[in-house]
Amino acid sequence: MSSSPRNYQNYSDLLWVLVWKNVTLRYKQSRLGLMWLILRPLMLVGIFMVVRGFVGIDSGQVPYALLTYCAMVPWTFFQEAATDGVGSVVGHANLIKKIYFPRVIFPLASLLTKAVELIVGLAILALMMLWFRWVPGWQALWVVPILLYTMLVALTISLAGAALNVFSRDLSQGVPLLLGLVMYLSPVMYPLALVQRALLEHQAAGPSSSFLYTLYTMNPMVGVISSMQRCLLEDVPPDWAVLLPGAAMVAVLLPLSYLFFKRAEAYFADVI
Repeated sequence: MSSSPRNYQNYSDLLWVLVWKNVTLRYKQSRLGLMWLILRPLMLVGIFMVVRGFVGIDSGQVPYALLTYCAMVPWTFFQEAATDGVGSVVGHANLIKKIYFPRVIFPLASLLTKAVELIVGLAILALMMLWFRWVPGWQALWVVPILLYTMLVALTISLAGAALNVFSRDLSQGVPLLLGLVMYLSPVMYPLALVQRALLEHQAAGPSSSFLYTLYTMNPMVGVISSMQRCLLEDVPPDWAVLLPGAAMVAVLLPLSYLFFKRAEAYFADVI
């Protein structure tokens, strides 16, 4: 059956029904409901502030709580969108066995569900900036393309991960653990300037310092987080030298991830 864009448009109603179902079911039996969207990142920021008191992380002129929450907004969206996307196909096994429709709708529905929650995170970030009297400038307009790019990063993992998870359910357990580790390899708890100072200025790793820094920036979330902080908190455009290595990797991996998903799609109903 055709998988053209026009064919996907025919299933747009199903996509939005799944998004609505995901949002309502997630908080239907929760007393705190949407408050969890606020509490989780704020609790992590609180933990980071305690750790900062011991190790003395320098955040420059920006309040540390604001710096880290600005990083937590895209990171939390990315981590949860990728995690839910990996489990999205297996989570709808009964539906897959009954009727045909493009299975890519499941990772997309997970992504759009988290996009709804992302709006709440951005609202809290705006309130924090108001509290600290931190007024963004025109460079804040970069936030929209940065977050759209973050969606592509999450989708890259979701598509390949969702397909692999059909054949090996261990992946849905391993991905959250792996992404939890990757968070510490991203400038969430610390500013990117500390890494640049250590590797580029002080050459802390010796002759391999420049290579390690390039490898570090190939993590797409390094560019995302750095760009969010620069545009919102410093009123300067993204640093393309930081953003482009990860973007180049996503540009290569996203089409491959989609092709892999489409190849595996034919076997979902048999294996699941």
